[in-house]
Amino acid sequence: MEFFKSNTRIDFMVLRKWAALLSVGFVLASLITLFVNGLTWGLQFTGGTEVHISFSQPADISEIRTELQAAGFNTNNLVVQNYGTSKSVLVRIGGGQNMEQKSLGNQVVSAIKGSTLESVSYIGPEVGKELATTGALALFVAVLGTAIYIALRFEYRLALSAAISLLHDPIIILGVFSFFHMEFDLISLAAVLTIIGYSLNDTIVVFDRMRENFRKVRNATASEIVNLSVNQTLSRTIMTSGLTLIAVLALFFFGGPTLHGFATALWIGIVIGTYSSIYVAGALAVTLGLTRDDLLPKARVVDDRP
Repeated sequence: MEFFKSNTRIDFMVLRKWAALLSVGFVLASLITLFVNGLTWGLQFTGGTEVHISFSQPADISEIRTELQAAGFNTNNLVVQNYGTSKSVLVRIGGGQNMEQKSLGNQVVSAIKGSTLESVSYIGPEVGKELATTGALALFVAVLGTAIYIALRFEYRLALSAAISLLHDPIIILGVFSFFHMEFDLISLAAVLTIIGYSLNDTIVVFDRMRENFRKVRNATASEIVNLSVNQTLSRTIMTSGLTLIAVLALFFFGGPTLHGFATALWIGIVIGTYSSIYVAGALAVTLGLTRDDLLPKARVVDDRP
């Protein structure tokens, strides 16, 4: 169990060129699929109607979908899922509607046998566009704020490599959502923002150890310092990521359709974020020319003139 030894000596930097090719490949593939397929936006972004219905017995989701399709509803703009309990169902109908909310809710109830209308809510396309804009702004501010923080605390090369690392993770997550045509909603966006913070935490731990080792080890190259720092924090990274991943996988398999997108973004982000904190953030800083002098405290110039 090499990963769980207190003093591992794995040479991560020897594979940094292959890791760079792998990262570039994943990012390019993600950008291509985003350009070709786009994202399957959730109801919060596209606008539409949510109809909450209930049953006296556990509901059959596939049968409900069949009944709605037979009643003339477009299944491409339709999402049917359990809502809280097996007897409660949420029907999401995408796009603008030409009929009143109550009328649409009654039409849904009429198409589904044994159902009772609980509530109907409508989200306009203007609200959806505003949410999409706000979400993109949140991602931008998160990355920019992180870069400024690291530049002030460490050094600009580390800030640049951390910012690229933080962009690397959400791009790949969005690429997976686009490739598999998975619905991307506000919950998924929250997961992406969570992963940015999670990945940043791992990156800061490695950077902090790098600064400490640059001051302690005087005759080592930048690559050797990055290797040493990653190995010293490896057991902590593996344990933290592994335990978090177990909890997220439990959500993925048992959380139901409502949390599926959230859990998917999280588990992909944990794996990619752990990888990027080693091979993207650390290795990129070395490639950008990080040296020991860049992280040593600047000597103060004392003016002895009277």
